[in-house]
Amino acid sequence: MPRERGLKGEWSGAEEQWRFRLSTSHPLQRVLFISVFLASLRRTLSHPQCLDYQPPFKPPYHLEFCNHYEMFGCCDQKTDNLIAERYWDIMDLLGDEGYELCGDFVKDILCQECSPYAAHLYDAEDPYTPVRHLPGLCFSYCTNFHTKCHSVVKYLTDSKILQELCEKDRSQFCNLINLPDQDYCYPNVLQNNDLYSNLGKVVEDPKGCLQLCLKEVANGLRNPVLMLHSGDGTHRMFVAEQLGFVWVFLRDGSRLERPFLDISGDVLTTPWLGDERGFLGLAFHPQYKHNGRFFIYYSILVNSKLEKIRISEMKVSAHDMNVADPYSERVLLEIEEPAANHNGGQLLFGLDGYLYVFTGDGGKAGDPFGKFGNSQNKSALLGKALRIDVDGSSNNGKPYKIPPDNPFINDPDARPEVYAYGVRNMWRCSVDRGDPVTRYGRGRIFCGDVGQNRYEEIDIIVKGGNYGWRAKEGFECFDIKLCQNSSLDDILPIYAYGHHIGKSVTGGYVYRGCESPNLNGLYLFGDFMSGRLMALEEDRNSGSWKEKNVCMGDTKTCSFPGLINHHHKFIISFAEDEAGELYFLATSYPSSVSPFGTVYKFVDPSRRAPPGKCKSKPLPVKVKGKKMPFIPRELTVLDTSEIPTRPPLKAIKRPTKPPLTYPPTVDATAMPKQKSLNGTFTTKAPQTKKKKTSLYKTKPKGKNISKEAPKKTTPHQKTISQTKNYVEKDAGTHNISSKASTKGQKTKPTKQAKAIKPTKTTNMDKSAVWPQKTKKTMKPVTSKPKVTGPNKVAAWSQKTKETEKGLKKSVTLKPKLKRPNKNQGNSEKLKESSLPKKMKVS
Repeated sequence: MPRERGLKGEWSGAEEQWRFRLSTSHPLQRVLFISVFLASLRRTLSHPQCLDYQPPFKPPYHLEFCNHYEMFGCCDQKTDNLIAERYWDIMDLLGDEGYELCGDFVKDILCQECSPYAAHLYDAEDPYTPVRHLPGLCFSYCTNFHTKCHSVVKYLTDSKILQELCEKDRSQFCNLINLPDQDYCYPNVLQNNDLYSNLGKVVEDPKGCLQLCLKEVANGLRNPVLMLHSGDGTHRMFVAEQLGFVWVFLRDGSRLERPFLDISGDVLTTPWLGDERGFLGLAFHPQYKHNGRFFIYYSILVNSKLEKIRISEMKVSAHDMNVADPYSERVLLEIEEPAANHNGGQLLFGLDGYLYVFTGDGGKAGDPFGKFGNSQNKSALLGKALRIDVDGSSNNGKPYKIPPDNPFINDPDARPEVYAYGVRNMWRCSVDRGDPVTRYGRGRIFCGDVGQNRYEEIDIIVKGGNYGWRAKEGFECFDIKLCQNSSLDDILPIYAYGHHIGKSVTGGYVYRGCESPNLNGLYLFGDFMSGRLMALEEDRNSGSWKEKNVCMGDTKTCSFPGLINHHHKFIISFAEDEAGELYFLATSYPSSVSPFGTVYKFVDPSRRAPPGKCKSKPLPVKVKGKKMPFIPRELTVLDTSEIPTRPPLKAIKRPTKPPLTYPPTVDATAMPKQKSLNGTFTTKAPQTKKKKTSLYKTKPKGKNISKEAPKKTTPHQKTISQTKNYVEKDAGTHNISSKASTKGQKTKPTKQAKAIKPTKTTNMDKSAVWPQKTKKTMKPVTSKPKVTGPNKVAAWSQKTKETEKGLKKSVTLKPKLKRPNKNQGNSEKLKESSLPKKMKVS
């Protein structure tokens, strides 16, 4: 790979360069050189990553400025506009000549913040080194940039070391901002086909396995069998333990100290390894937000010998939204279990509003109950997918109704609750939300059905469907006589795998979330015994499903703060939050009392959604008890928390305009146009009000200015900076001093002040708004006859006309490209704020 070539082929030369740098640099430079050198000794973990430590994304809208990265990168429209604003600030300082010479260089450098490899270019991937002020530039490109535009560096960084090196030594400067790996420095990174060929797609290993990463979100759970949200807009997650506890987890990751539900005294389970009995199912009513109803599925022991499964309805407490009412249980259905295994346990509501109940075949092996087994017997409730209406009761006394379109409602040999049959032990089912845009697939029910000896399968449940067990296992026959029966008419699974891959399937979800767009439409599931994660992708043309293995990303792929690339072996269940993001629950020891259960969130490190797109506003949660903060236990790839260990990259400061000084002897009408790199502006300054002062007399400090009849001035005249004849206020107020006078120089009252060329006004302090004192630029002042009496107003009028004429000549230069009008509508605000309070016209 190119990255390996960069590491192995350049070490000998790099070491010599570093020795030379250390021997010829001053102490401050040596410290920086050593830190960068130590960073280069670490293995390069180059992968697409932005400066906010997140994966790149596809911008939702067109980028006007850094349009090279509008298909995939690290900038949305807002960030692109901010970069453009900084660019034009710098171009204002450079003028036309600087724009022609350095405009492309500055744009290329600033736009590297939008590169999908921005974190690597700015050395932000390594948390042990400081973020660069400038992106990594290849040596030849840097040399060309320095030759033409070294004076621009002071506008791109506030690093004194970089600024000093830039002025003193071009070679050391370019060596310093170069990258050890030449495949990733700019512009080489753009020419590397290996880096850009599959950019934005899920990373695959050489065997085609999709590399995903994980985020630990909960731990310390005792065999967590399920996690789901209540659909009430609070984005709470409810995690159930096999023992019979249900815990509430808040959006910030904390867990409430008091459980939502505790029926551990009624639940039948044991600490035996692999015991399948216990609290197995939970479903919230579609209108839970308004009626507070939810349903549970658990194992019970009657009279100390008869085992059953019980489906009950309960309600949330009227006094605490995070606690169930323990006295509200209403039993809907109880089914006798002939064996301790194959207990089923899934509850869910379909889009039709009905409750679906998935039961096991009764246990033991091979469904030995009856002539055809429980699964093929439609008069038994075991080995079935049942559908009931919980919003009413039947005339025969049942606490639920039968949906009128149930497939066997008119079959005298079948139970009316049966919706589908021929299942062995479906463990974890889910409802597809559908594509976020097209709604394709919405309402489909996916289930993982655990196999007997050879195959595990994934099914899509349809009304009246026969899924083959015990006649078939997967795609092959299990009971030869039943399998050859022409009336079987079974529905084949969409996918089945052999026991060389795994021996106990755990059904999952179709990803329909927002944060990982690449995963949309993938059905993610796993295997309990092997700990293997898998995915299925649908071919919409043929309707078939293709398997895609999911593996944990390597160190390079998952090098993001807070991400891990490992998990516990035994995958118990999968989950979906209210926003559609997917999780799975696993443990290292599958016992009901083992506190090693952990919840992991899927993260695709190759691409994320645009910033702000996935934001949601959860409803407030009233917490009455204590909260237990989440403390991660797993070691992350970077061994860091979500908060980086060093400060993030500093934004390029908007350059301020250096104060301008002009000799007071130069008349305003004779001022030449500026077209150089000396920091001259060509844009109009905001209008400001002035207090009229005498141009011919000055007062000592601390005395008031003599007032004359106010005379309105033109907008151009309002922007003219005042000269040395403005009066200095006393030090206790606004000590405004003349910017054209020098210390100790005396001024005669007959001397006329010159008009100063306007500068662009920004929200700075008064020392930056007014021209500064200068000593070197002073020249003798030309005197004019003193004007007194009635002629003073005429003199003032004549002077303002001359000033306006000179000002118009001095601002005729404009940049070749039109700059975005970022301050439109702000001139009125600046009008009153540009001068000190006492200098404004009252």
